[in-house]
Amino acid sequence: MGFGPASLAIAIALHDALEANDTTSISSLKDRSPKVMFLEKQPHFAWHSGMLLEGARMQITFIKDMATLRNPRSSFTFLNYLHQKNRLVPFTNLNSFLPQRVEFEDYLKWCASWFDNVVQYANQVVSVKPVRSSTGAIKPIEMFEVASRNDHTGQMTLQYARHVVIAVGGHGTIPPPFVQHSRIIHSSQHSHVTPKILSDPYAPHRIAVIGSGQSAAEIFDNLQSTYPNSRTTLIVRGAALKPSDDSPFVNEIFDPSRVDSFFSQPNDWRTSSNIEYRGTNYGVVRLDLLDRIYETLYIQRIRFGNDETEWKHRIITNSSVRAVETFEEVVRLSVATNGQKADCAMDFDLAIVATGYTRNLHEQLLQPARDLLPGGDQPGKLWTVSRDYRLQFEDGSVSQDAGVWLQGCNENTHGVGFGKHNTPAIDEIDDIQLSDTLLSILAVRGGEIVKSIFGGQSVDDE
Repeated sequence: MGFGPASLAIAIALHDALEANDTTSISSLKDRSPKVMFLEKQPHFAWHSGMLLEGARMQITFIKDMATLRNPRSSFTFLNYLHQKNRLVPFTNLNSFLPQRVEFEDYLKWCASWFDNVVQYANQVVSVKPVRSSTGAIKPIEMFEVASRNDHTGQMTLQYARHVVIAVGGHGTIPPPFVQHSRIIHSSQHSHVTPKILSDPYAPHRIAVIGSGQSAAEIFDNLQSTYPNSRTTLIVRGAALKPSDDSPFVNEIFDPSRVDSFFSQPNDWRTSSNIEYRGTNYGVVRLDLLDRIYETLYIQRIRFGNDETEWKHRIITNSSVRAVETFEEVVRLSVATNGQKADCAMDFDLAIVATGYTRNLHEQLLQPARDLLPGGDQPGKLWTVSRDYRLQFEDGSVSQDAGVWLQGCNENTHGVGFGKHNTPAIDEIDDIQLSDTLLSILAVRGGEIVKSIFGGQSVDDE
């Protein structure tokens, strides 16, 4: 369930496995009667569409696409996409391994289009329930009931499967003291919602961006060209915006082969390692964007002098939002800054909160299966997975030929950037870069999931 990049990678790996046994064309999966179905709550395939800002680039090489690291000969590589779109030669002239994000989303859409017949869009999964024996006999679970609701009609549908993969992604986190209000939005909504609220691009809007990660910096930078007469303020808890560490040796932590060694370590070691490498992923910004923002601020020193209160675009560091008041068209933030005796009240027409994502929807969906956990249903007990991402139930409670696999919520066991489980604090930004680093292993992981589910069986038999 879910049909974002994680599930798309699984679909592509399944297609390639079928194609290895079937030498027909790329359309073979579309033409056969598959025994696989993807449920996606969005009305169509989209990848962080609220953050497709003009000029925004990927943070990883296109080689880490949906197929190349698993099978460079796959028809679903980014290079083949460019070839099919007749843009391969022009792209090479860019002399870059980092495509614009809008192009990479188009590539993902192109890949997804091959699987339209096995995806039910606008269907939101509401529960995953083990099918128990009708006689009351204690026997291993062999089937799961997946309940979903059609967002257009409201109709509920029940589907049954032996193997369930939960890859539902995260939902934007707006933590206290922020409240639900039409003029307080999460960064993931920016491209869709901001133009509706601030419909006049030339009006002197007052806009606040809260956060210190890539998303916050990109939005802050983008607003200056989208709303040229606006006054924008970036509120950062730390002393400065920090650059992400994407140096080659550090980047090796995202190699697919690293998952094995990471998973085999004790829990304390894994926790320490994730903390050590947070600078690759959380609350950090690409260096080229930092340089561009700094130059923008420097130009203001030439035009308006060194008094930053006179600038149109400001970064307020060592600051946190203590309280929020909302009026019909105004958001008032009480901002505490180190060294000030009192909080400063600041009024804005819009507050954009770039404070990360919560990735715990699987806990809600799997509530009917909690009693199958090892040791029984105990308060606060976490869902844990094995190396192949298979959910660990009590021994003998679920058949070996059935199971649930979790994607995107396994950072504690599989490594930083491979799926964060807990909700970040407001100063621990978990932004769109997380999903970019997830792409680093999706191609290989998709193949692992297919192998884990089908084992030595022919995928045609499933």
